[in-house]
Amino acid sequence: MKSTLVNQMDIAQSFGRLKGFCEKENFRGWDPYDGLNSTVFRSLPLLSKSRIARLAWIQLFKKNPVNLRGITGIKKDYNAKGLGLFLHGYCNLWKLANRPDYLDKIRFLADLLLESRSKGYSGSCWGYNFDWQARAFFQPKYTPTVVATTFIAYALMEAYDITRDNKYLEAAIDSQFFILNDLNRTYDSDGNFAFSYSPQDTTQVFNASLLGSRLLARIYSYTGDSLLLAEAKKSVNFCTKHQNENGSWTYGTLPFHQWIDNFHTGYNLECITEYQKYSRDKSYNDNITRGLTYYLDTFFTEKGECKYYHNKLYPIDVHNTSQLIITLSRLDQAYKNKELIDKVLDWTINNMQHQKGFFYYQLKKGISSRIPYIRWAQAWMFYGMTEYFLAFNLSPEK
Repeated sequence: MKSTLVNQMDIAQSFGRLKGFCEKENFRGWDPYDGLNSTVFRSLPLLSKSRIARLAWIQLFKKNPVNLRGITGIKKDYNAKGLGLFLHGYCNLWKLANRPDYLDKIRFLADLLLESRSKGYSGSCWGYNFDWQARAFFQPKYTPTVVATTFIAYALMEAYDITRDNKYLEAAIDSQFFILNDLNRTYDSDGNFAFSYSPQDTTQVFNASLLGSRLLARIYSYTGDSLLLAEAKKSVNFCTKHQNENGSWTYGTLPFHQWIDNFHTGYNLECITEYQKYSRDKSYNDNITRGLTYYLDTFFTEKGECKYYHNKLYPIDVHNTSQLIITLSRLDQAYKNKELIDKVLDWTINNMQHQKGFFYYQLKKGISSRIPYIRWAQAWMFYGMTEYFLAFNLSPEK
């Protein structure tokens, strides 16, 4: 693989190949965690009802470099979170060039998201298009999560700002009731709390709770409802109190959530910054400063590789590249760190993009998967690269 300093033409050509691939696929695809969509697995009740079997089956499909999805009955599908990331990306493109084709994609994706809302909850919300067995809990297909809902509602607000179509804003604002009423809370002795990941668990995952705070603060910017900021602040308080002295966060509070990783650290910094932006509450500047220093000093090599964990390089995950761009853009640190961004983006394009345009999910020490996952890899890189163009006011055209 070549290793040259990245320039605007390199990125534009890379993005053009990615954009062409995603549009050709009509934004449908597979996911690293979609193994339980297998018609073969669902036809075996003794396995499909077993927690251990579900975990093992998901890992088989996630880690296997051979794509078993075709022969086991897993079809390409829309993933709502992926659609939300694509939508935000097209909104970024429209801000750079008010092209009719971008506007058409914005309306297409936003309308798909309105149709894909999960039913039976207090407000608009979204989940994944597959059953998912985690170590801590099981989520049936379309169970809404704070993570998916936040990214989608954010994108719908972006779509509203461009189209002025009230149905997009109404759906996004309505998501506050899912956050406030349907998510579980774990309180500390000071009355602060963590939002749960979904209505079906009681875990304290810091990035998930902060994403809830981020969404409430953004909705406040439209409604002016001070209750949203009050609840968001309690969640930010809970999560910042669990920040380590060196600026890092573990993933969560459970014994098996004690790892420190790259893109979730980026999430945390982005969310606290967005909360401060919309609330004008600057109480957490020190948390952001310490966290950003740790993030930049820990997770990126001299060659431009993204370390997954604080103490481990592999797997090299494409999500970390996109989140670096997004995090530094949101923290208004992109220009200051452009050399790092360019180095990481250059390495990723040269080592993780297939000639057909799609990006690989992860690189490992041994054999790596070349399966073109639509949400994890393509949607994130699409969104991240459009943030690059927007942050530096560059044209995405070749």
